[in-house]
Amino acid sequence: MSAIAIEPSKTHKGENFPVASKLIAPQHRAAILAYYQFARGADDVVDNGLLSPQQKLDGLDAFEATLLGKSEAVAAAKPLRAILAAQKKLSPRHALDLLRAFRMDAVKHRYANWDELMDYCAHSAAPVGRFVLDVHGESEATWPASDALCSALQVINHLQDCAADYRNLDRVYIPGDALAGAGACIGALAGDKASPQLRACLDGLIAKTATLIEAGAALPPQVRDLRLSLETAVIAKLAQRLNQILRERDPLRDEVHLGKAAALGWACVGVASSLPNILRRLARPAWKAAQ
Repeated sequence: MSAIAIEPSKTHKGENFPVASKLIAPQHRAAILAYYQFARGADDVVDNGLLSPQQKLDGLDAFEATLLGKSEAVAAAKPLRAILAAQKKLSPRHALDLLRAFRMDAVKHRYANWDELMDYCAHSAAPVGRFVLDVHGESEATWPASDALCSALQVINHLQDCAADYRNLDRVYIPGDALAGAGACIGALAGDKASPQLRACLDGLIAKTATLIEAGAALPPQVRDLRLSLETAVIAKLAQRLNQILRERDPLRDEVHLGKAAALGWACVGVASSLPNILRRLARPAWKAAQ
């Protein structure tokens, strides 16, 4: 189908957060970029308004079949398949988990509560961080903090795009009980600006996201690879700043993304914040650091 054959709608450089930035060691970048290409291509299928739900599911099945070597239909899945074949320590698990989330996107347009949204994030966001950690040979003990940080980034993205998702795809990630509790309705997302009720709802979700970011801030010190530790510190700071922007601006009316200059500035803040931890590691005797 044509939706599978097209190039992904954007590259890793267009994301809110670093994807295989220069902080990542060169030997790991190809695997991360292959995973990103797979994810972006599959995401484009479920976001294609010209496709029916069944066509979207069929497209995602083609992604899975190509990834597992049962088909050659999807070009965007082949680089990751090659990486998995070459690096036996990696499995398709995190890509398959991602496809589960995309299948939800194909048929599910509403979320009843925060727990339902977190279940979605467990498949749409957490696998991304886990794959990057696996590429670096990190311990699974890092997964809880990574899951929290990735889920925070996912919710931030949902809140940034809440109006566009509703208008273009009739997809609403804001939990229904959060809207109802604030006295807001889904139709408020079609407005030119957030109503006081919708604003109250968003503020409550932003507060919950801040708790996820706080839990995710534990990740950089847990990561053994120094370069990845810096990368995760940058991502944590960017998440913190993006969440603050959502507090300050109206996603229905205002620009709520970081510009390149601002993103670079906050990336530097993230690096600086992690330097004490990095210096402590470098000062440790090699035998102790290996424990």
